Amino acid sequence: MNKPATIDFATAAAILVPAATAPTQALHDLVPGEARDSLLAVHDVLRRELPQGPLAIYEAGGGSCSVLPPELPGRSKVTVVDIDEDQVRNNTYADEAILGDVQTYRFGHETFDLVICYNVIEHLPHVDAALLNFRDALKRGGMILIGAPNPRSLSGVVTKYSPHWFHVWFYRHIRGIKDAGQPGEPPFPTFFHPLVTLPRLEAFAAANGLDMIYCREVESPRYPEMRRRKPLVAALVDAGAAALNAVFPRGTDVRRGDYHVILRKS
Repeated sequence: MNKPATIDFATAAAILVPAATAPTQALHDLVPGEARDSLLAVHDVLRRELPQGPLAIYEAGGGSCSVLPPELPGRSKVTVVDIDEDQVRNNTYADEAILGDVQTYRFGHETFDLVICYNVIEHLPHVDAALLNFRDALKRGGMILIGAPNPRSLSGVVTKYSPHWFHVWFYRHIRGIKDAGQPGEPPFPTFFHPLVTLPRLEAFAAANGLDMIYCREVESPRYPEMRRRKPLVAALVDAGAAALNAVFPRGTDVRRGDYHVILRKS
Protein backbone atom coordinates (compact mmCIF):
# COMPACT_ATOMS: atom_id res chain seq x y z
CA MET A 1 0.00 0.00 0.00
CA ASN A 2 1.27 3.47 -0.87
CA LYS A 3 0.86 6.76 0.90
CA PRO A 4 -0.36 9.69 -1.20
CA ALA A 5 1.71 12.84 -0.73
CA THR A 6 -0.04 16.20 -0.83
CA ILE A 7 1.64 18.36 -3.48
CA ASP A 8 1.74 22.15 -3.32
CA PHE A 9 1.60 22.68 -7.10
CA ALA A 10 -1.21 24.06 -9.22
CA THR A 11 -1.46 20.70 -10.97
CA ALA A 12 -2.01 19.03 -7.58
CA ALA A 13 -0.45 15.85 -8.95
CA ALA A 14 0.18 13.33 -6.23
CA ILE A 15 3.54 11.71 -5.65
CA LEU A 16 3.31 8.19 -4.31
CA VAL A 17 5.82 7.29 -1.64
CA PRO A 18 6.29 3.77 -0.29
CA ALA A 19 4.43 2.60 2.76
CA ALA A 20 6.11 3.59 6.02
CA THR A 21 9.07 1.53 7.07
CA ALA A 22 11.46 2.04 9.94
CA PRO A 23 13.30 5.24 8.95
CA THR A 24 17.05 5.32 8.65
CA GLN A 25 18.05 7.14 11.81
CA ALA A 26 20.51 10.00 11.36
CA LEU A 27 22.07 8.92 14.65
CA HIS A 28 23.25 5.71 13.03
CA ASP A 29 25.04 7.68 10.32
CA LEU A 30 27.08 9.73 12.79
CA VAL A 31 30.48 8.45 13.81
CA PRO A 32 31.21 8.62 17.56
CA GLY A 33 31.94 12.16 18.62
CA GLU A 34 30.43 15.38 19.95
CA ALA A 35 27.67 15.62 17.34
CA ARG A 36 26.40 12.12 18.13
CA ASP A 37 26.59 12.79 21.88
CA SER A 38 24.62 16.00 21.47
CA LEU A 39 21.93 14.32 19.37
CA LEU A 40 21.53 11.71 22.11
CA ALA A 41 21.13 14.55 24.63
CA VAL A 42 18.53 16.15 22.33
CA HIS A 43 16.63 12.85 22.32
CA ASP A 44 16.59 12.91 26.13
CA VAL A 45 15.17 16.45 26.15
CA LEU A 46 12.45 15.51 23.66
CA ARG A 47 11.47 12.42 25.63
CA ARG A 48 11.25 14.46 28.82
CA GLU A 49 9.51 17.57 27.49
CA LEU A 50 7.08 16.30 24.83
CA PRO A 51 3.56 15.21 25.81
CA GLN A 52 3.21 11.49 26.46
CA GLY A 53 0.20 10.93 24.18
CA PRO A 54 -0.13 11.11 20.39
CA LEU A 55 2.05 13.78 18.79
CA ALA A 56 1.86 15.98 15.71
CA ILE A 57 5.33 16.57 14.23
CA TYR A 58 6.33 18.83 11.35
CA GLU A 59 9.63 18.14 9.61
CA ALA A 60 10.73 21.18 7.61
CA GLY A 61 12.77 19.49 4.91
CA GLY A 62 12.80 15.72 4.93
CA GLY A 63 14.42 12.99 2.90
CA SER A 64 14.95 9.35 3.78
CA CYS A 65 16.37 9.93 7.25
CA SER A 66 14.88 11.07 10.57
CA VAL A 67 16.58 12.59 13.64
CA LEU A 68 13.66 11.66 15.91
CA PRO A 69 14.16 9.30 18.85
CA PRO A 70 13.27 5.91 17.33
CA GLU A 71 10.20 5.35 19.50
CA LEU A 72 8.47 8.65 18.62
CA PRO A 73 7.26 7.97 15.04
CA GLY A 74 5.08 5.12 16.35
CA ARG A 75 2.92 7.55 18.30
CA SER A 76 3.18 10.54 15.99
CA LYS A 77 1.63 11.93 12.85
CA VAL A 78 4.65 13.17 10.90
CA THR A 79 4.18 15.83 8.21
CA VAL A 80 7.09 16.70 5.92
CA VAL A 81 7.42 19.78 3.71
CA ASP A 82 10.28 19.91 1.21
CA ILE A 83 10.87 21.97 -1.91
CA ASP A 84 12.74 19.13 -3.65
CA GLU A 85 10.51 16.61 -5.42
CA ASP A 86 13.14 13.88 -5.16
CA GLN A 87 13.42 14.41 -1.41
CA VAL A 88 9.67 14.03 -1.11
CA ARG A 89 9.80 10.83 -3.14
CA ASN A 90 12.63 9.48 -0.98
CA ASN A 91 10.69 9.92 2.24
CA THR A 92 9.34 6.61 3.53
CA TYR A 93 8.16 7.45 7.05
CA ALA A 94 6.01 10.60 6.83
CA ASP A 95 2.24 10.31 7.17
CA GLU A 96 1.91 13.33 4.87
CA ALA A 97 4.55 14.67 2.47
CA ILE A 98 4.05 18.10 0.94
CA LEU A 99 6.00 19.58 -1.93
CA GLY A 100 6.37 23.18 -0.85
CA ASP A 101 8.63 25.92 0.49
CA VAL A 102 9.01 26.01 4.28
CA GLN A 103 9.55 29.78 4.03
CA THR A 104 6.05 30.33 2.64
CA TYR A 105 4.02 27.21 3.40
CA ARG A 106 1.67 27.89 6.31
CA PHE A 107 -0.23 25.50 8.56
CA GLY A 108 -3.04 26.36 10.95
CA HIS A 109 -2.08 28.00 14.22
CA GLU A 110 -1.15 25.66 17.08
CA THR A 111 -1.09 22.53 14.91
CA PHE A 112 2.14 20.80 15.98
CA ASP A 113 3.88 19.67 19.14
CA LEU A 114 7.32 19.65 17.51
CA VAL A 115 8.95 21.20 14.45
CA ILE A 116 12.23 19.71 13.22
CA CYS A 117 14.50 21.80 11.00
CA TYR A 118 17.72 19.82 10.71
CA ASN A 119 20.47 20.87 8.28
CA VAL A 120 17.98 23.15 6.52
CA ILE A 121 18.23 26.80 7.63
CA GLU A 122 21.67 27.26 6.05
CA HIS A 123 19.97 26.63 2.68
CA LEU A 124 17.22 29.24 3.14
CA PRO A 125 17.42 32.86 1.92
CA HIS A 126 14.57 33.87 4.28
CA VAL A 127 15.24 32.14 7.59
CA ASP A 128 13.19 34.71 9.52
CA ALA A 129 10.05 33.88 7.54
CA ALA A 130 10.57 30.15 8.05
CA LEU A 131 11.09 30.53 11.81
CA LEU A 132 7.96 32.63 12.22
CA ASN A 133 5.96 30.05 10.25
CA PHE A 134 7.30 27.34 12.56
CA ARG A 135 6.43 29.35 15.67
CA ASP A 136 2.89 30.05 14.50
CA ALA A 137 2.32 26.38 13.69
CA LEU A 138 3.40 25.28 17.18
CA LYS A 139 1.09 24.63 20.07
CA ARG A 140 1.87 26.61 23.22
CA GLY A 141 4.79 24.88 24.88
CA GLY A 142 5.73 23.18 21.61
CA MET A 143 9.34 23.00 20.48
CA ILE A 144 11.54 23.61 17.45
CA LEU A 145 14.65 21.47 17.02
CA ILE A 146 17.28 23.10 14.83
CA GLY A 147 20.51 21.51 13.68
CA ALA A 148 22.77 23.71 11.58
CA PRO A 149 26.38 24.47 10.69
CA ASN A 150 28.20 27.21 12.57
CA PRO A 151 29.14 29.95 10.05
CA ARG A 152 31.96 31.13 12.33
CA SER A 153 33.74 27.76 12.36
CA LEU A 154 36.46 26.63 9.98
CA SER A 155 34.11 24.30 8.10
CA GLY A 156 31.40 26.97 8.10
CA VAL A 157 33.69 29.59 6.54
CA VAL A 158 34.90 27.12 3.91
CA THR A 159 31.32 26.09 3.10
CA LYS A 160 30.11 29.68 2.95
CA TYR A 161 32.80 31.03 0.64
CA SER A 162 33.66 28.04 -1.55
CA PRO A 163 31.75 27.22 -4.77
CA HIS A 164 29.14 24.50 -4.84
CA TRP A 165 31.24 22.26 -7.09
CA PHE A 166 33.82 22.07 -4.29
CA HIS A 167 31.12 20.89 -1.86
CA VAL A 168 30.18 18.13 -4.30
CA TRP A 169 33.84 17.16 -4.74
CA PHE A 170 34.32 17.01 -0.96
CA TYR A 171 31.27 14.80 -0.49
CA ARG A 172 32.34 12.43 -3.26
CA HIS A 173 36.09 12.18 -2.71
CA ILE A 174 36.58 12.90 1.00
CA ARG A 175 33.31 11.60 2.46
CA GLY A 176 33.02 8.80 -0.10
CA ILE A 177 29.40 9.54 -1.11
CA LYS A 178 29.41 8.56 -4.77
CA ASP A 179 25.98 9.97 -5.69
CA ALA A 180 26.57 13.35 -4.00
CA GLY A 181 25.15 16.21 -6.01
CA GLN A 182 22.76 14.00 -7.97
CA PRO A 183 19.05 14.99 -8.03
CA GLY A 184 17.64 14.83 -4.51
CA GLU A 185 21.05 14.15 -2.95
CA PRO A 186 23.19 16.50 -0.85
CA PRO A 187 25.09 18.73 -0.80
CA PHE A 188 22.57 21.44 -1.61
CA PRO A 189 23.40 25.12 -2.32
CA THR A 190 23.87 27.22 0.82
CA PHE A 191 22.90 30.85 1.59
CA PHE A 192 23.94 31.31 5.23
CA HIS A 193 21.39 33.96 6.17
CA PRO A 194 22.65 36.06 9.13
CA LEU A 195 20.20 34.27 11.46
CA VAL A 196 22.15 31.03 11.02
CA THR A 197 24.78 32.62 13.29
CA LEU A 198 23.99 31.33 16.76
CA PRO A 199 23.91 34.64 18.75
CA ARG A 200 21.60 36.21 16.15
CA LEU A 201 19.37 33.14 16.13
CA GLU A 202 19.09 33.28 19.92
CA ALA A 203 18.25 37.01 19.88
CA PHE A 204 15.63 36.56 17.14
CA ALA A 205 14.06 33.68 19.02
CA ALA A 206 13.86 35.63 22.27
CA ALA A 207 12.26 38.60 20.49
CA ASN A 208 9.59 36.35 18.97
CA GLY A 209 8.34 34.31 21.90
CA LEU A 210 10.75 31.40 21.70
CA ASP A 211 12.90 30.34 24.66
CA MET A 212 16.16 28.49 24.03
CA ILE A 213 16.08 25.44 26.32
CA TYR A 214 18.97 23.54 24.77
CA CYS A 215 22.05 24.78 22.93
CA ARG A 216 25.30 22.99 22.21
CA GLU A 217 28.06 23.72 19.73
CA VAL A 218 29.82 20.54 18.62
CA GLU A 219 32.78 19.48 16.57
CA SER A 220 31.62 18.94 13.02
CA PRO A 221 31.12 15.21 12.33
CA ARG A 222 33.22 15.76 9.19
CA TYR A 223 36.35 15.76 11.42
CA PRO A 224 35.96 12.24 12.86
CA GLU A 225 34.81 11.08 9.41
CA MET A 226 38.02 12.40 7.87
CA ARG A 227 40.17 10.93 10.64
CA ARG A 228 38.71 7.54 9.82
CA ARG A 229 38.65 7.76 6.01
CA LYS A 230 41.47 10.18 5.14
CA PRO A 231 43.89 10.36 8.09
CA LEU A 232 46.54 12.41 6.25
CA VAL A 233 44.00 15.02 5.15
CA ALA A 234 42.52 15.03 8.65
CA ALA A 235 45.96 15.56 10.22
CA LEU A 236 46.55 18.60 8.01
CA VAL A 237 43.10 20.06 8.76
CA ASP A 238 43.51 19.42 12.50
CA ALA A 239 46.89 21.15 12.44
CA GLY A 240 45.38 24.15 10.67
CA ALA A 241 42.50 24.28 13.14
CA ALA A 242 44.91 24.10 16.09
CA ALA A 243 46.94 27.00 14.64
CA LEU A 244 43.80 29.12 14.29
CA ASN A 245 42.66 28.26 17.81
CA ALA A 246 46.03 29.45 19.12
CA VAL A 247 45.55 32.96 17.71
CA PHE A 248 41.85 33.34 18.51
CA PRO A 249 40.50 34.25 21.97
CA ARG A 250 40.85 31.55 24.61
CA GLY A 251 38.05 29.00 24.49
CA THR A 252 37.53 29.32 20.74
CA ASP A 253 37.52 26.06 18.81
CA VAL A 254 37.08 26.48 15.07
CA ARG A 255 36.36 22.74 14.81
CA ARG A 256 32.96 23.33 16.42
CA GLY A 257 31.30 23.40 13.04
CA ASP A 258 27.72 22.47 14.03
CA TYR A 259 25.16 23.23 16.68
CA HIS A 260 21.93 21.83 18.06
CA VAL A 261 19.27 24.13 19.46
CA ILE A 262 15.83 23.51 20.95
CA LEU A 263 13.43 26.46 21.13
CA ARG A 264 10.18 26.35 23.11
CA LYS A 265 7.15 28.51 22.40
CA SER A 266 6.22 30.62 25.40
